[in-house]
Order: sequence, then structure tokens, then C-alpha cells
Amino acid sequence: MFDNILIPTDGSDCAQAALGYATDLATRYEANVHALCVADSRTLDTGPQSDEVRNELAAVAERTCAELSQSGISTQQAVKTDIPHKAILRYATEQEIDLIVMGTHGRTGVERYLLGSVTEKVVRLSDVPVLTVKTEDDGNVTYPYTDILVPTDGSEGAEAAIGPAVSVASRYDARIHAYSVIDTVAIGVDVRSGAILEALEESAQSAVDTIEEQATQASVSAVETAIEYGSPYRGIRSYVEEHDIDLVVMGTHGRSGLERYLLGSVAEKTVRTSPVPVMTVRQPE
Repeated sequence: MFDNILIPTDGSDCAQAALGYATDLATRYEANVHALCVADSRTLDTGPQSDEVRNELAAVAERTCAELSQSGISTQQAVKTDIPHKAILRYATEQEIDLIVMGTHGRTGVERYLLGSVTEKVVRLSDVPVLTVKTEDDGNVTYPYTDILVPTDGSEGAEAAIGPAVSVASRYDARIHAYSVIDTVAIGVDVRSGAILEALEESAQSAVDTIEEQATQASVSAVETAIEYGSPYRGIRSYVEEHDIDLVVMGTHGRSGLERYLLGSVAEKTVRTSPVPVMTVRQPE
């Protein structure tokens, strides 16, 4: 599934955190890894200074590839001058990238924020799955994966994540957790409304059953299902912490006008606040 992996890098701690995850995945999938550095055309000065910036980025890309090569991974490197998120998305299309791996900042106040606006825009607009990895001061990592959470609301957008989740679980011999949260508060449903609640529960059960069936067909070693009530993204966060989840794989909606938007606000909030990496997958056109 992941033959070509792209890691946009600027040599920062965020990018280095993502590199470890990209290396592990590339080893499991015997994938080629592309290291891409982008000089921001909006802020890059002309003249000798611009050449210096490009040379520094070329050195970063070269170091990244050298580190990957030590693990026996085949690599390609590139330096582009453009608006960063546009360069990343264009490169992904041109090079037939299957997965983008990017770093995020650590905590800021209570929540975590995305790496500038670049990661956020890539997550929103990418045609291929995007794995976002946060930076931790203590250097903890969550790979190799043993427990993978797949949140679902039964929509086609959510179901787009099942294939990648099952693929990763198979490669790592990991357990899949199929999880659905019935958000009765947001839709104004009183838990005493028996018929409506029953319909929601049946829908949630069907959603997790779909994941379980596909995982079982792919010989995933173990599958657990869970249905809960409350705030979806808070439920996801709690489930991650309570069940020692290593990776969240979740879907996003397709196009909305000219741009794509995340699955409600749930995927966006999960990417921003999850204590473990999140792979977002867009529904195919």
C-alpha cells in the first residue's frame, strides 16, 4: 500500500520526530522515501542570501537521506522554492506518493497546534494519507504499533480509513480497535427517546462491524469493538489513553467547494490534540 513515502523536512525537531516514523514504515513496507525541503517563496530574498538558504536546505535533505540509507532504505531528495504546502502537495502528485509523514509541535497551553499552517493545509488538502507525528521532549515513540484505533461514524468518509488501518495492522501484527461514539448531545437526542437512540446504536454497531469484518478477512490478529456516548473527539482522546493506543487512523470528508474539509471537526481536533500519531485518510473521488 505504501510504496513511496514523502517526508517534508526542515531539519527541525518536529521533522526529526517524523523521520523515525517514516523510517519504520518504510522498512516494513520496503518503501522508497522522498525527503523534500521547501524554501518559502513568499519570504525568500533574492541574491546571495537565497542561494545560502537553498544550500542549507539541500544539506538538510542530504542528511535526511543519509540517515535513511543507514537503515537500508532507498531515497530521493529534492529542494523546491514555492509556498510550502503547495510544493508538498504538487510533489506528492508528481512522484505518485502513497503516504506523507509530517511533524507537529508539542504542547502550547492545554492543546497542541499544527506545525505552522503547513501541516494543517496538507492534512486538509492531500489526496493521499497523511501521518502527523508530534514532538515529545522525552523522545518517546509509539512504533512498532501494537494497538491501532479506527474511529468511525459509518460514513463513506470514515470507511476510507479502514483499508490503510488494516494494512498497517497486518504489517505490524497489531490489534485493531473499531470505535464509534454516539454524539447524542450534538444532535439534540434525549437518551430517553428510545426509538431514536436504538437507531443510532444500530448504526454505530453496523459501523464497527464493517471494520471488524474487513480486518478479519485480512487476517488481522485481533479486533476489538466499542460503542460509547458523548463528545466524539474527547471520547477518542480518552480511548487512546485508556487502551494504550499507538496510532489513530481516521477518515476525512471529500471535497467541499474548492477545498476539502475534515470529518466534521472531529478529525481536526484529534490531529491537534492526540497524544499519539494520527493518520488521516481522504475518501477517494
